[in-house]
Amino acid sequence: MQRQLTEVYQSEQLDSALEINRIYHGDARKLLSKIQPNSIALSIWSPPYFVGKEYEADLSFEDWQNLLSTVIARHFPIIKPGGFLVINIADILVFKDPAIPRIQAEVVSNKRSPVTRDDVLRAMAEHPDCNRYQIAKLLGCSEQTVDRRLNGNNIRGGKYEAQTRVKIVGGLIEEWGLNAGFYLYDRRVWTKDAAWENSRWHSLSYKSVDEFEYLYVFWKPGVTKVDRNRLTKKEWREWGSRGVWHIPSVRANDNHEAKFPLELPRRFIQLLTEAGDIALDCFMGSGTTAIAAIQQRRNFIGIELLEKYIKLAQSNVQKAMAEGQQLALPLNED
Repeated sequence: MQRQLTEVYQSEQLDSALEINRIYHGDARKLLSKIQPNSIALSIWSPPYFVGKEYEADLSFEDWQNLLSTVIARHFPIIKPGGFLVINIADILVFKDPAIPRIQAEVVSNKRSPVTRDDVLRAMAEHPDCNRYQIAKLLGCSEQTVDRRLNGNNIRGGKYEAQTRVKIVGGLIEEWGLNAGFYLYDRRVWTKDAAWENSRWHSLSYKSVDEFEYLYVFWKPGVTKVDRNRLTKKEWREWGSRGVWHIPSVRANDNHEAKFPLELPRRFIQLLTEAGDIALDCFMGSGTTAIAAIQQRRNFIGIELLEKYIKLAQSNVQKAMAEGQQLALPLNED
């Protein structure tokens, strides 16, 4: 580890590194290595969650793991000694697992037919020559109901689909961070608005709705400047020292599927950086982290894979700059 730290901390400066206060179009796994070594005070981002969003639809679970582990590893050389990497992520609540037995729950509160399994078995015993359709006609129900009562499955509702379970991602994130050379410094919970539309299973099971995410704070070994004056006493009391942050979700994800609220990166930028420091977001999306950096008088670097979000982020950041520092924002494509 000592050798690794010495090699990283004494890295030579790049002659053509990515410039600050710009948003770059490309794959983070390629562009992170073009950032000046030991220059980023804080990198904060929210990666794909592997929940089926449009921008991650082509990723397998293995692809997703490779993406996140590689991006985390590429951060170690560019984070300042004593600096931080913050990852906002959530558990995968509908993780498909082929090993789970295909057994349908008996949701008695939603039953449309009063026919029970015993009713079906009795009818079959009394009419041994009848097939499933004839049994259904005798009982006054559908053949699907007969099959459900007998086999605990749903012919038209995904009988052959893999069942889903919860996949905890915190252990994976910690492992990838440690492998890269980081140490988990802190973890916080962001409680947001309950996602009723994305948690339709709540009416068909005992599962809770989706209403919180994690904020994992990794530290790169080095001297960290602790300045309690960055926050007021009121801010320390309300959120600076609190492990749970109550921040409303973005109300309208009309131009991006997964925005996170401005207050989220703003708090970390205020807490963990100083004026003039550089904040990085390598999954820039609509530009929220850059806007928070501008408002806090910090510099930023943004990376975004999809061109349509590059244009959205550029527009949003230009508006923020017009209201603040009046900086020009070139669009770079690599």
